[in-house]
Amino acid sequence: MWLLDKFLNKAIRQGRLVITDHDGKVYEYGPGGGEEIRVRLTNRKAANHIARYPQVGAGEAYMWGWLTVEEPNDIRDMILFVTANAKRLGSTSLQPKSQLRKTAQKLIAKADGINLRGKARKNAEHTYNLTRRLYELFLDEDRQYTMGYYRDTSNSIEKAQLDKKAHMAAKMNIKPGMKVLDIGCGWGGFALYLHQHYGCEVLGVALAPDQIAFCKERAKAEGVADKVKFALMDYRDVEGEFDRISSVGLLEHVGTAHYPQFFSHTAKLLKPDGVMFSHCCGRAGPPGFTDAWTRKYIFPGGYIPALSELVTQSEQHGWQVMDVEAMRFHYSHTLEEWYNRTVMHQDEIVEMYDEEFYRMWLFYLAGAEQSFRHGNMVNWQLVYVKDREAIPMTREFMHEESERLRESEDPPAWHLDPELREAAE
Repeated sequence: MWLLDKFLNKAIRQGRLVITDHDGKVYEYGPGGGEEIRVRLTNRKAANHIARYPQVGAGEAYMWGWLTVEEPNDIRDMILFVTANAKRLGSTSLQPKSQLRKTAQKLIAKADGINLRGKARKNAEHTYNLTRRLYELFLDEDRQYTMGYYRDTSNSIEKAQLDKKAHMAAKMNIKPGMKVLDIGCGWGGFALYLHQHYGCEVLGVALAPDQIAFCKERAKAEGVADKVKFALMDYRDVEGEFDRISSVGLLEHVGTAHYPQFFSHTAKLLKPDGVMFSHCCGRAGPPGFTDAWTRKYIFPGGYIPALSELVTQSEQHGWQVMDVEAMRFHYSHTLEEWYNRTVMHQDEIVEMYDEEFYRMWLFYLAGAEQSFRHGNMVNWQLVYVKDREAIPMTREFMHEESERLRESEDPPAWHLDPELREAAE
């Protein structure tokens, strides 16, 4: 317990954290007078497992039931409490303690980011080919698995996701009838949105079979399968020429080793006067590496890039960056809602999988939220062109078009909303 005790004595400076070890011994941290979180360690190995590498150890201890949070608090409260306190120590406080372990983690993470075709498909299936019902239970009605755009933090996630699509589409400066490639198309919502508002032809590509099957079902149900097409394929195998290219939540899975290939191939696919738009999670500081817990359990092969990595790599392949926006805190609100909806469906998720999976999912969502709320994570939105005349000279066109799109439709209601169910009954 002494390693964990040493870290917490240094980290906790507000509120109080009370830990009861497996042997019943109680440890208290912080001055008190504010929020109090009570945690119980149920296994004699728990404290040491957490202390050796907090980002991995805490997640596994919670998954395995070695760490429990006493009511009325939960794991999200604990994570936000500890990271809010540890923020003044910097993100390094949650990373491996020895230089040898740090170096090893960086090397392993770098190797894990090499995503050749077969590995890329396997990684995508690990992340996105989980039971279809799982995503229905916690995502918004359109199944957007990326940051919502909270113009007002009191908005529903359905409204935030609809506003995000308007915000992204506006930046692409699309004209009716254009041909668009949507790389990493998710569950098809953005591709269908672009066709709905601009009448353009869209090809969406992704590597998770069930995602693509679901996308095709949606397009067929909406009667637009001849205009909005989806294919189970690697973006590196796409051929043809497009007026616009979008990638939303895709670059996190490409891997830095493959950035040259990504920017080179997309440059071949885009017309000379075209526009490429990218939305991805990002670091507000220098390059880093993905923690071992996330790579192992949630996003194998994943890496969140720094802006410097995106800009310098794109410049080498003929791209010009015309617009950059750092989206701060929006994802923390999105993840909070995903967490709440997951808790709302605890029984069904446990039945689909098991308690360990459910706890893993909660830890993932809460841990991600703290990164965007207390850490240095943001979302980058970048507009790339090959010819500076591809977009208007000022940003007014983005604001005007985004407003027009927002006013054109109302957000859908979430069909699993308990209030709707109660009203129907």
